[in-house]
Amino acid sequence: MESKFKLMKWTALGVLFLVFCPCHAQESQSEKPQWHGFDRYDYVISETTLQIMPVKVTPQEGNGVKAPEKGTRRCIVVAPRQAADGKPWSWRGCYWDHAPQAEIELLKRGYHIAYITTDPDETWDVWYNFLVEEYGLSPKPAFIGMSRGGSNSYTWGTTHPDKVSAICADNPGLSHTSLMKMDLLAANDVPILNICGSIDPILHNTYAIQSLYHANGGRFSVLVKDGTAHHPHSLSNPNIIADFIEQSFKEKPQEKPAFLPERARKSNFYSTKVKYEYAPSEKVWISTWGPYFTGNYDSYSFSPEGVEGAVTVYIPEQAAAGNPWVFRCDRPDGHSAVDLELLAKGFHIVVGPVPYNADGPILKHWDIVYEYLVGKGFSPKPVLAGRGAAAGEVYVWAIENPGKVACIYGENPILRSSLAKVQPIDNLKPLASAKVPLIHACGGLDPNLKTQTGEVKKRYAGKMTVVVDSGRGHYPLEPDDPAKIAGLILQTIK
Repeated sequence: MESKFKLMKWTALGVLFLVFCPCHAQESQSEKPQWHGFDRYDYVISETTLQIMPVKVTPQEGNGVKAPEKGTRRCIVVAPRQAADGKPWSWRGCYWDHAPQAEIELLKRGYHIAYITTDPDETWDVWYNFLVEEYGLSPKPAFIGMSRGGSNSYTWGTTHPDKVSAICADNPGLSHTSLMKMDLLAANDVPILNICGSIDPILHNTYAIQSLYHANGGRFSVLVKDGTAHHPHSLSNPNIIADFIEQSFKEKPQEKPAFLPERARKSNFYSTKVKYEYAPSEKVWISTWGPYFTGNYDSYSFSPEGVEGAVTVYIPEQAAAGNPWVFRCDRPDGHSAVDLELLAKGFHIVVGPVPYNADGPILKHWDIVYEYLVGKGFSPKPVLAGRGAAAGEVYVWAIENPGKVACIYGENPILRSSLAKVQPIDNLKPLASAKVPLIHACGGLDPNLKTQTGEVKKRYAGKMTVVVDSGRGHYPLEPDDPAKIAGLILQTIK
């Protein structure tokens, strides 16, 4: 029988590895160690020499793993019956064989499953290199980490942000160092899913990551099990986790739109609206939010020549006929329901530049952005939009360019501008002369309703539509029925 062992030199590390190659094994299927019905291969790594050696699984270990001898790390790789294209794999961060249902499902889908004991250090890098260079697995594994395993996943992931396809963290621990490096994962567009209990004592870790990750344009999704604590981990329905990991590996980035300059920074935009529903498989109510559950839009930031400040463009999946767009000066967020409705209908959303060294937008800079985008095929009549006092700034540009405006949309608007010589509420005639429709969505309890929208309605000689939600104040800014508002805006561009 051909030898199970072969000696190979790993020149990248300058050490010798005694490696067990499963492709050389000739024993029958029944003789191979199994993990939940799949072939299992076990190794140890010396913490001093970094040698990898095969080790036999003892009958007492079953599907588990015993603690390694002092000075070594125990390593496991489980092989699927048929590897999926690209040889994807999932790396367990800690607690081998605890709630393994997601890993079992991934094995059925052609994923390899890997593990190494305890916390990340150089042995993790050796194990990664072995699996990628000798096993031929994908250079971008996914991570599943529970509690301390979540902390380990984030520690290794933020140290190697270009070598991660996705992270699923379950009630994760978290180090301050990892938290401060989350921007590196976001810059590499690594999708993250955190699964948490609503009364888990370390739930604050997830909210800390979310704040930084979302601020840096990263894709961060959350599933919270109502009323559960740190345990039980994972989900009874493994497809939620397996689908997330599989979709993350298979996704192909969209090509950068042709209208963008060479230098443009990519980011992500998605709804953070919470959905609350009963999950029969988990026998609990769950809250979900983020791009895995709601979908995601690409966004790009760039600085056109002659403009101070960045322009950000949010990209629809498919642009509508005529390339309609929204021109605004305040950045939409995960609660900008009307912007999300318009993106779904094929609008681009464009945030105009606001320089650091001025009190507001500079009109000639907005003129440059307008001419640039129209020259790239965007509609010559964008929708001007703004929330609160930001609406006053877009009113000023519209008043200076009334023939270039499809309509103006304001959410609880305040018509003031720091740069205008005449405040927009006192300068509405150019808009009326150009027959620019106005649409205001207001809370009936907004303290500015009477002095702003009410006053505009008295003074404006053109068409104006006001939608008032009786029980809403100034916040939330988004209207109760964003689809209705999107429909009113669509009517102005037809």
